[in-house]
Amino acid sequence: MTQRNWSVPETEVVQRIRDRLDAGGTDVLATIVDVDGNAYRRPGAKMLLDEGGAGVGSITAGCLEDELVKVGARVRERGRPELVTYDLMEDDDEDVWGLGVGCNGVIEVLLEPLSETYRPAVEAFSEGRDVGVLTVLDGGDSAFEQGDRAYYHPERDALRTPDGDDAADWPAGLAGPAGELAADGKADTVTVDHDGTEIEVFIDGLAAPADLVVFGTGHDVGPVTEFAAKNDFRVTVVGFRGAVDLDERFPAADRIVTTSPATVPDDLDLDDRTYAVVMTHNFVDDQLTVESLLDAGVPYVGLMGPRERFEEMREAFDETYTESQLASLYTPVGLDLGGGSPYQIAHSIVGEALAVSNGREPRHLKEREGPIHERVDVESDAPAQ
Repeated sequence: MTQRNWSVPETEVVQRIRDRLDAGGTDVLATIVDVDGNAYRRPGAKMLLDEGGAGVGSITAGCLEDELVKVGARVRERGRPELVTYDLMEDDDEDVWGLGVGCNGVIEVLLEPLSETYRPAVEAFSEGRDVGVLTVLDGGDSAFEQGDRAYYHPERDALRTPDGDDAADWPAGLAGPAGELAADGKADTVTVDHDGTEIEVFIDGLAAPADLVVFGTGHDVGPVTEFAAKNDFRVTVVGFRGAVDLDERFPAADRIVTTSPATVPDDLDLDDRTYAVVMTHNFVDDQLTVESLLDAGVPYVGLMGPRERFEEMREAFDETYTESQLASLYTPVGLDLGGGSPYQIAHSIVGEALAVSNGREPRHLKEREGPIHERVDVESDAPAQ
């Protein structure tokens, strides 16, 4: 497995899954379904293994990938899923899973042959729709088998089979936690009582990637789009006044839009999952664009430029917007990292947007109490049988 394939964004892993489904390969999908203690990745992290043993995506910092390739080959040969447990605690045990790699945690990984039952997940993700993927880990004495799958679509508020039919035989109480996890882009395993027996179901919430819209076409836009794409933002570059060759200049962008500051609301879908960086370096264009973004209720508007320049706009903004509306405006844009090169500045900008999108207050991790990654614990609202 190459460094390039290990470090791809989650959006690229999902796209690769879709490509391999289209190609009809015999790939194996590995997904973390549970973590006890600390680990490099959390539940929902994925890795795709092709028939040649090459992997795309990461589950650990690299310590388990070779082992996963071996298990993946077995799953491919047998044609059925397998749930494996890896003990990553710092110890000297020589048992089969006592790898002693020092993550201080135990992780469970589901490896399954990639099949058409996963297509609804990648289709929804590609279309920008949230979806909850429900996979049976242990069916107990019920009719469910390991690997059986259903979907929760928030727009329908119901469980569906991979074929799109009503999943009437699935416990209805799974819809609640599936909707919660889909909206948050989190994953968790729940146990429900169904027809007198307990079944264990992994719910993987695939939230549509957030949009980062960058206004401007200068040389400093390129590093921002590159970093944003690698951090799983769906990136749009907006140029004004007939900007040309933008596709070639900004290959990391998912979309290019040419418009004018006055028609931004008409040409872009702006909502509470849109994050914006305004860096046109034109005072009038910046002001008109920021006004459109504030009117749309965008949660993050990063404005490039010195504080003094913003103060010139402040009088007009104070007459139109409340303090709570202006709270979403970040200027000068970016975190205080001390760097001044184009990529250092881009790192600071994307880092700030990422923190806001994740609801975090940027600070040193050594100052954070508790685990680095938030723990998810949802409960099924299925009634007792």
